[in-house]
Amino acid sequence: MSIPVTAVFDIGKTNKKFVLFDPDYNEVYHEYQSFEELDDDDGDPCDDLQGIEKWMKEVLNHHVKNDRYDIKKLNFATYGATMVHLGEDGKPVTPLYNYLKPFPAEVEEKLFRKVNMERNDVETASPYLGMLNTGLQLFWLKEAKPQLFSKIRHSLYLPQYFYFLFTGQKVTEITSIGCHTKMWNFQSNLYHNWLKEEKLLKLLPDIVPTSHSTEIIYNNKKLEVGVGIHDSSSALATYLLNHSDPFILISTGTWSITLNPFTREQITHEELKKDCLQYMNIYGKPVKASRLFIGNEFQQQLSELNDVFEKSPDYYKSVRVDPYLSDEVSKLELENKEFLNEVGYDVSLKKLFDKSIWNPYKYPSFEEAYHFLNGRLVLMQRESLKLAKGKSDISNVFLDGGFASNEIFVSLLKASLPSFQISLSNQAMGTAHGAAMIIS
Repeated sequence: MSIPVTAVFDIGKTNKKFVLFDPDYNEVYHEYQSFEELDDDDGDPCDDLQGIEKWMKEVLNHHVKNDRYDIKKLNFATYGATMVHLGEDGKPVTPLYNYLKPFPAEVEEKLFRKVNMERNDVETASPYLGMLNTGLQLFWLKEAKPQLFSKIRHSLYLPQYFYFLFTGQKVTEITSIGCHTKMWNFQSNLYHNWLKEEKLLKLLPDIVPTSHSTEIIYNNKKLEVGVGIHDSSSALATYLLNHSDPFILISTGTWSITLNPFTREQITHEELKKDCLQYMNIYGKPVKASRLFIGNEFQQQLSELNDVFEKSPDYYKSVRVDPYLSDEVSKLELENKEFLNEVGYDVSLKKLFDKSIWNPYKYPSFEEAYHFLNGRLVLMQRESLKLAKGKSDISNVFLDGGFASNEIFVSLLKASLPSFQISLSNQAMGTAHGAAMIIS
């Protein structure tokens, strides 16, 4: 007899995953796929949207016909700050622009003349981040590519594009709007006025709840399809649905997002400068969040350690916690804490690994250098956690995602935060798990 399951496509920047969950939300199957990046129309790297779509349909077709599993529901969780722009025929008219794409100086200058960015930062609870603000992607298209922009009839966030792909319905969902878009006024709980002034609101379909779903017939099979969700919000949803006591979640991957859904403090300019902002949870309530590009930095520094010590890419997985080295690393402090107040934490990470203060060649072994690499990242994570915590009285912390399986990082983090109770997620597919729970 086949097992009734919920299917989730978890589309990350690095890996694309397909996961099946049984009725008790236990993972019963998963598979990974990665794609070579393409060049967009400016020569910048971007995801292969057409390739991802083809893979998704092939995988779903295969498992719908598979007698072992009976897929009842389907949902999507994807990385944020990404939109798909549809033309009159419902087909994408632009590449899937990468949120790391440079924001042109001339467009930035025009934006700053039109929008009071200092006030906008606080009202939208998001610092100016260029392409990482999806609202500004629309402004950029309008100003820099007017001919292309004129072809756009609807702009969908990436999770809702995949929902549209399977249902034909165009909608907007709140967690994507609340993902540092500069579109949502957290004070009035409405779209920000600047979108209306720039005539951009007309591109955004109606808003539906995160729990919204549509029943379709797919390959002669009845299937309930969820509207999709922003990945960090999906990771948080698992905990919100399972825990009533206040907590902070550190959701790690390419980014480390420290999420505090139990604070009602209004965001300040000082916090915004440190890349602290607000997300939106599945109930449409603000979540204080502090971000670090820590997974990306870890991979860059690890690659250098592998070159220096001539190790294979997976060698680091064999390194165990060394009590002596951990004790030495615990004495490490930031050489100059002042730079934390200068700019956002992403720039602080770069300064933390500046060659003047970080030199892998000075360590006698990979193991020692690897301990100190994790130690430096832990220092930043500690500051990020304290920033998200703010004045709230919370001591329970959940660590989710890739760094939860890095025992050296975990050991050093616990040692640096003795007043916190840090628990590791037992959900290897935390983001997918949240999306599965929401549709149910």
